[in-house]
Amino acid sequence: MPLVLGSVGLPGLRAANDHGRLPVGGVNSRLLIGSCSLPAHEVVRLLAAITGRPRAELLGGMVIDRSTVKMFYRLVEQRSAGMPLQYLEGTVQFGPLELLVDDRVLIPRPETEQLWEKTLDLVPDGACTVVDMGTGSGCLAIGIAHERPSARVIATDISDDALDLARLNAALLQVEAEFCLGDRLDALHPSLRGEVDLIVTNPPYVSDSEWLELPPEVRDYEPRLALAAGDGLHTFRYLASEAPEWWAPGGGLGAEIGDRQGAKIRWAFRGPPWEASILPDLAGRDRFLIARITA
Repeated sequence: MPLVLGSVGLPGLRAANDHGRLPVGGVNSRLLIGSCSLPAHEVVRLLAAITGRPRAELLGGMVIDRSTVKMFYRLVEQRSAGMPLQYLEGTVQFGPLELLVDDRVLIPRPETEQLWEKTLDLVPDGACTVVDMGTGSGCLAIGIAHERPSARVIATDISDDALDLARLNAALLQVEAEFCLGDRLDALHPSLRGEVDLIVTNPPYVSDSEWLELPPEVRDYEPRLALAAGDGLHTFRYLASEAPEWWAPGGGLGAEIGDRQGAKIRWAFRGPPWEASILPDLAGRDRFLIARITA
């Protein structure tokens, strides 16, 4: 029995087939790509996610079976409603690593990958202790552990659901890391006070008022707990004034910040025991706090 098209809106297929009915044998991928209302590159990514076929092969044309076409329609409907493409794909590329992502965690952005690259330079040679505070998907912790296998990497998060996904990512990538449930650094064992060589974090730096202005694709789907908190600066004040006892002498800090927070964060980290810099992202906007305990 021919498969009837859903409500996705593929006019090219409706014109090519009998009143919107698909042929029993399936549909050529090029026809799907050309007929869908989504941008072509998104269609190809969705097809690649559900077929497991290379994008070049899909662009060249291959028959997509009926059951896969039905799954594709559901994904297109969800994407058209605003669900992030990465959640529909189920994965995101982070440096050399492919990580699982879903709505339990924030989607890692290119800026967070830049933070990872910058903090790799702060990881001491040989044995050391690195803490990823608020790990989410585990991207920073797993990325550092992958590139610096001599480091002891500990990832914390207040969300047990997020930690479950981070643990799964570490297991799938065969990366050694420890995962601790708790708020900020309170998740760490007290014996680590004065022993941490580097803390990295992408904290919730969006203010509550800014959160209301975020695109619906972000605001309606990604976890608010990972995005927004108060004025967006509380974590930085905590790190500057309450957390220094956790660092070893000369320990470092790498954090992602909001593009309008540079001056306030620089002020919070002014003077001893801190030596701090605010660095830009690729667009030239304030985006990273790089600091070190000097006394």
